[in-house]
Amino acid sequence: MDKEQLHQEDLQRLRGFRLIDDDFMNACFDDNIEGTELILRIILGKPDLSVKSVKTQRVMKNLLGRDIWLDIDAEDSKGCLYDVEIQRADKGAGFKRARYHSSILDAHSLNPGEDFDQLPDSYVIFITEHDVIKGNQPIYTVERKITNIGQPFNDGQHIIYVNGEDRNSTTELGKLMHDFFCTDPGDMHYKQLADKVRYFKEDEKGVAAMCKVMEDMRMSVADEVRVENAKKMLADGIAIEKVAEYSGLSLEKVQELAGQKSA
Repeated sequence: MDKEQLHQEDLQRLRGFRLIDDDFMNACFDDNIEGTELILRIILGKPDLSVKSVKTQRVMKNLLGRDIWLDIDAEDSKGCLYDVEIQRADKGAGFKRARYHSSILDAHSLNPGEDFDQLPDSYVIFITEHDVIKGNQPIYTVERKITNIGQPFNDGQHIIYVNGEDRNSTTELGKLMHDFFCTDPGDMHYKQLADKVRYFKEDEKGVAAMCKVMEDMRMSVADEVRVENAKKMLADGIAIEKVAEYSGLSLEKVQELAGQKSA
């Protein structure tokens, strides 16, 4: 397949992208304070919420366990932390995943010697394509409580699920969900989101940036395939030099894989 054909296929794919799609969402929300303020204000019902910083695809390391990638990582002017996860697959929005994300946020929020009372409020928000809780509600708010006396625990941990199936055009949240699933910026309700979508779909620089993202994705997938093929060849006892020749990987990379195999 030649480069021109690939370019045309990328442009066709780009027209179908929506904010619910991971890579497109990453581009549209990275450093987008205005757009992030919009979604947090609507979801939390806080019209005066002010976002101080926002990044997409931030990695939070866990030296003793599994790392996490935050789709949207934001902090507001009061120091509250927000992890907004965009999930199309139901299995990616499990309750224990929300718990784990919340715990990692906490673990990264205090410096040595700081008092536990300095731990900021945190919000883990899942925007899901389907109603994963199946309660037929547009939004679900999860809070801890002291069960035997019915009082809230007030530990500052908040978990929220937003039902992407509810696109009621009479509510702000429904309009927001409509925009997350909309492919045409001209049909979107919120200018803060439509302008970003239009930039990456219609502006020459934005389109070029998204085509570069898609090219990088193809290269990443191709690299993964080469690595897997190399591992199979090494397992079959093929010489390292031949594995490098057949797989297209560098000799150094194949030697690294061989070392992992023997470790």
